[in-house]
Amino acid sequence: MHKLLLIIPAIALLSGGGAVAISSKNAPEPVRAVGEPKNCVTISHIRSTKVIDSRTIEFRMVGGKTYRNALPQSCPGLKFEDRFSYRTSLNQLCSVDIVRVLHDQGGQLYEGAGCGLGKFQMVEKVAAN
Repeated sequence: MHKLLLIIPAIALLSGGGAVAISSKNAPEPVRAVGEPKNCVTISHIRSTKVIDSRTIEFRMVGGKTYRNALPQSCPGLKFEDRFSYRTSLNQLCSVDIVRVLHDQGGQLYEGAGCGLGKFQMVEKVAAN
């Protein structure tokens, strides 16, 4: 089966099909859910990601949409490491897929805990009062 390969240039150390997502340490903005959750998002539409906490990842998409994924279980090391990888043979990242926490050991990245994704909920910023 052919594996899709997407790698952010700064982390081109990984081998095999997959992707790497690195997020910033900024505090999450208040958001509200919009519409029904989706099972999948198109990988080529993911512009950036942000790890919110050990159970939540935000996916910012081309075109300005933002999806939050609430993992069904806490993912050990996700918030601390603030980066993850994934592999898929499709052009979509789905709620049945696994992300792996990326650890840095002496400048080398290695995959740690594997954590299942939840559904992708579109969110929008809540205006500050």
